Amino acid sequence: MSVEGPYKVPLVNEGLEPLPGGANFIRAKTLWEIGLDVAGDPSIIYGGNRDLRISVGSGGGAQWKPSLNLGTGSAILAHDVCNGGMDAAFVNPSALLTQAYFGKGLFTEALPVRVIMSHPSWDSFAMMVHPRTKLRSVADIARQKYPLKMSVREDPTHSTFSLIEQIFNLEGFGLKDVLSWGGEIVGTGAPAGPKRMQPIQEGEVDAIFDEALVTWLSHALKCGYEFLEFAEGQREALADLGWRKSTIKAGDYPGLDRSYDCIDFSGWPLYCDASLPDDVVIDICEAVVARQNQIPWAAGDYQGIEKVFQNTLHTPVDVPFHAGVTKFLAKWQG
Repeated sequence: MSVEGPYKVPLVNEGLEPLPGGANFIRAKTLWEIGLDVAGDPSIIYGGNRDLRISVGSGGGAQWKPSLNLGTGSAILAHDVCNGGMDAAFVNPSALLTQAYFGKGLFTEALPVRVIMSHPSWDSFAMMVHPRTKLRSVADIARQKYPLKMSVREDPTHSTFSLIEQIFNLEGFGLKDVLSWGGEIVGTGAPAGPKRMQPIQEGEVDAIFDEALVTWLSHALKCGYEFLEFAEGQREALADLGWRKSTIKAGDYPGLDRSYDCIDFSGWPLYCDASLPDDVVIDICEAVVARQNQIPWAAGDYQGIEKVFQNTLHTPVDVPFHAGVTKFLAKWQG
């Protein structure tokens, strides 16, 4: 008797995403769910053990033999990727990968990073202040040595800290200076968490510096907060570091009735070192296409699977794609 294809184990939860055939992948799926729950424990502080590393390889011997290591983490994980400790990793936003490629901003030397694909995420970074501060620009903070009470992320490795520091540095000061003037950091885990939304409601914070505008901007506007403007030439200087300029327009968010020139915070590129073999990159690209219906995509940001391999508004890419991506696209698109 012949049987076409591997035997599929009958499952109680048949509505589960389709898995490759074989019991080994049921075990792998179980491990993935365990990892998600352990890393996703809300009691773990941001900057703690909240990242995941996926290792594909052979466990058939007395020692694990990895063939592909993928992970999530901060922008400076690019050093580990380029040193061979990880094959590919996600970074948010795309601009910090640009800094790694050119050796600017957060990076003191250029790294041979290459893009494999970019998970679409359209976003911007905005600065808002309470009207009682009478602050109009970042330069005013330095000029007045204002003791700013700032709502920012509590994770010290969050990408927004790099941008905030770079913005302040353009005016000759840093976060430590603001704290020395009597300022205070009011940390929040989630961008619209209670540690932010309630203080905004009560007018207890002087300023908000963050991305993920869809989660908190409308609330801040409703509570009377105003935009802190970028000084003339400031966005151009940031663009030289790898950030893209952005403008949010009236109607982009509920309650927004004017345009605001700010900084782009889009794109979650999956990147690797330029030396990663083409066939490994092709395997990753093929996997993205094969599992596209199981990958979570944000409504409005996702414009089709082909776009994740392109430079678009939702997937900005200012770093070369890996040569393996070019070969994959030539074959895939015919």
